[in-house]
Amino acid sequence: MKFSREAVVNALSDGLLSFPITDFDTEGRFDAESYRRRLEWFIGHEISAVFVAGGTGEFFSLTLDEYREIVRIAVETVDGRLPVIASAGLSVEDGKAFARAAEEAGADGILLMPPYLTECPQDGLVEYARQICDSTALGVIYYNRANGILDAGSVQELADQCPNLIGLKDGKGDIQALNKIVKTVGDRLVYVGGVPTAEIFAEAYLSIGVNTYSSAVFNFVPDMAVKFYQELRKGNREVVKQITHDFFIPFVDLRDRKAGYAVSLIKAGAEIIGRPAGSVRAPLTMPTSEERQRLETLVGIAKQQ
Repeated sequence: MKFSREAVVNALSDGLLSFPITDFDTEGRFDAESYRRRLEWFIGHEISAVFVAGGTGEFFSLTLDEYREIVRIAVETVDGRLPVIASAGLSVEDGKAFARAAEEAGADGILLMPPYLTECPQDGLVEYARQICDSTALGVIYYNRANGILDAGSVQELADQCPNLIGLKDGKGDIQALNKIVKTVGDRLVYVGGVPTAEIFAEAYLSIGVNTYSSAVFNFVPDMAVKFYQELRKGNREVVKQITHDFFIPFVDLRDRKAGYAVSLIKAGAEIIGRPAGSVRAPLTMPTSEERQRLETLVGIAKQQ
């Protein structure tokens, strides 16, 4: 760990957050050297933190050994220039094991993913998160999505129980529910937008005090992603409107064609710009040739923004 908890909070509070895809070779194995080059390219842009092995990084398909190597390489490559946040989750014991591996590898924080599969009561979700938080000295950001959605009261309860809970990442896009959390828990936590293609929610997030978000498209259109964030924060509504109309709305339409395309299209985009990371692992699937052609058109539009 190279950053204090306060420094991590500051990084998450202001600035674009990047979520690199995970590189696989033609046999579907983790490609360490390709991943290292990707991270070096990432940190050459104006971002405030790097989230490795996240949803865009296919955390759900990684073994613990792969994950351990991914975090180690990220920490070595970023080398203290930005905080490195790594994911944990699945079951309580798996979550503890991932968090321990991240801490041993030198990560600066944990993004806590939802539990595996089953529907969950609120008190059970709080206990799931509490046990994993208690297992690590790292600051934890709770990812509020899928079957792990906490309401405002539960977020407050978890924050009261866990001093190292530092943030909440929204993965649902329910602005009313998120606003209740923000107004209930206040500045005890830092809040991050995290729905797929979070830029489409960026203006709504900002209106309730959520200043930053995770950008998956940064993986293949980084200059446009940074420009969009900067113009949003400047209040330049015309530029935000134009980029949303020209790029993000058609991208979301393409993304919504098939489940899992929030990740698959990102990998296809990386290949289009000459930075391939291999295919997604099952159960995800790669886009069709026709969908790839549409994505190529959008990449061209992004370069003109």
